[in-house]
Amino acid sequence: MDEEYMDLFNRQPTPFAQIAIGSAQKATDYDVQNIEWASSKNFTVDLGMNQIEQYISTWEMHASWLHSIDYLQEESLEFSRRYHYRVKWSVPTRRKPVPRSTACVYFVIEVFTNKPENWPVQVYYFVESNRLLHRPGQSRFREKWLKDVIESKILLTEKITF
Repeated sequence: MDEEYMDLFNRQPTPFAQIAIGSAQKATDYDVQNIEWASSKNFTVDLGMNQIEQYISTWEMHASWLHSIDYLQEESLEFSRRYHYRVKWSVPTRRKPVPRSTACVYFVIEVFTNKPENWPVQVYYFVESNRLLHRPGQSRFREKWLKDVIESKILLTEKITF
């Protein structure tokens, strides 16, 4: 019985299994991209916008996606200031240059007032209609998140009759 059990571990995987294992390894070996964010001392609204642009350029997105970045507001807290930005994504085409729907990714850049001036700003973002907060360098952005938002908006508008 022990020999049969050991034979299971010593078997060579089938070509199909080898392909599946290789694909799984590639997916898990991904290096999460990030940039060097500004210090609290050097931060400005425009620098925040430029750094968001720089960061989203590290995302693996199809070239058909277009985006625009808007600064929304500043929020003052007891020990920090939060700067809110919106990145609006869409996929215009020749047939439909005005897209049927858009998807937004909201960024918050937090500048701490009670920490040293050379302390880097804290950044997090979330996709419209999702509650999960992502931090640059800790999670991989997925194009599918934007597609899901756009698809759900299109389905909703198709259900509404005027």
